[in-house]
Amino acid sequence: MLPAIQKSVEIQPDISCIYLIRKTTNLEPYSFSKTEREFVQRRIADGDKQVVVNAYFRQSFILVLNDEKDFYYQKEDLRKGAFGILEQVRSYKIPEILLIDELSDPELSIAFLEGFLLSAYKFDKYLTVKKEKEVFPSKIMVYSSYMRDSDLDELSSLSEAVYMARDLVNEPVVYLNAQKLSEVITEALTKLDCKVEVLSKNRIQSLKMGGLLAVNKGSVDPPCFSIIEWKPENKTNDRPVILVGKGIVFDTGGLSLKPTKDSMDYMKSDMSGAAAVFGAMYAIAKNKLPLHIIGLIPATDNRPGGNAMAPGDIVTMHNGTTVEIANTDAEGRLILADALSYAKQYDPSLVIDLATLTGSAAAAIGTEGMVAFSTADDDTLRKLEESGWNVFERLVRFPLWEEYQDAIKSDVADLKNLGGKYAGAITAAKFLEHFAEFPWIHLDIAGTSFLNSAETYRGKGGTGSGVRLLYDFLKNLT
Repeated sequence: MLPAIQKSVEIQPDISCIYLIRKTTNLEPYSFSKTEREFVQRRIADGDKQVVVNAYFRQSFILVLNDEKDFYYQKEDLRKGAFGILEQVRSYKIPEILLIDELSDPELSIAFLEGFLLSAYKFDKYLTVKKEKEVFPSKIMVYSSYMRDSDLDELSSLSEAVYMARDLVNEPVVYLNAQKLSEVITEALTKLDCKVEVLSKNRIQSLKMGGLLAVNKGSVDPPCFSIIEWKPENKTNDRPVILVGKGIVFDTGGLSLKPTKDSMDYMKSDMSGAAAVFGAMYAIAKNKLPLHIIGLIPATDNRPGGNAMAPGDIVTMHNGTTVEIANTDAEGRLILADALSYAKQYDPSLVIDLATLTGSAAAAIGTEGMVAFSTADDDTLRKLEESGWNVFERLVRFPLWEEYQDAIKSDVADLKNLGGKYAGAITAAKFLEHFAEFPWIHLDIAGTSFLNSAETYRGKGGTGSGVRLLYDFLKNLT
């Protein structure tokens, strides 16, 4: 749970403080002794970026900005620095802390606070004994001439959205099946005046969403298709932007069974795209962005039980395309394809889908960024790339050259759902492109969505990858 964040009009002498400073910042106005100031200046001169002054009854945590770096890296250094500061704050068991902002730029200070809040996230719902050292300070007070109350409110809402997305990714399928996912979405977003409709299995059948139904055939739980709409009266766009998230709540691989170690054991995270769309819609509605946005989340698990789809099956998709099933573990593209086809009816100006689609994407660029494919105009993709740098969820463009289409040709159907040995992320995107009859961007977040070991403020487990990226991009469209 997030702590309270509020502006402070004064510096209280008996409270522990975090100081965000530059190398040239004068510390004399603050309650440091001459010896303490000399100690801090000596440490900074030696190249230290973080300094702690322990005055017994209060602690001072000093973070020095490296303003010789590119601005995007300055912000990222502050986010990562916040992770280190938080570890120190926890070690001293400090219940409340004051942030003193000497950076003269609210973007920089907000980046620090963002890193601090995101570093604090813990998924401890199922721990019967909580670790005392993990208790987060209950309140952060901010002493700054540059940050507004509205900046802090917006950050709190966005951080809350990331927390909620992370929670969904971290939940086991024994709790979060497709139906429960739709219930969580409905409960959270209807409170924020979003319109939410959940299509039942009967409705999905009537819409002939053959991809979603085929993946669901091995499950004992029915599929769901959630439609989320945020349409404020002051919207500035005539045609909606649509966000599509892959909602495979657990992926065994189906009959093309995955190995367990370092594969199936993390597949509760295969709905990270759905979590990102949910989180983005939550932040959009909470902060009342004046845009018409629609979220589409097809959801099911992929299991080898019952009458599970088998390699060699032929599936008829929502738009009538026939698909040969070459591998049942290439299931995410099937449910996304139906959602992309369904999106056409809204005449969208842009559709962005997010999915943990291929191991190939993660193998190509690791955990440092997302693989992006686009049929949208270059200016739109460039703006999304700028947002990627701004929130440090960076994009790497991959091609959609027509030659890759040959890899998904089938002798017995219009397409097959798996390409060859190479370029797996690209052939998966080429499959989706067939169903995207509008400006479209596909983000493969397989490398960024779930971390097996902690990476500073992104944490361990679900990261909420995509929430901040989408929010920043859409905010800048207003």
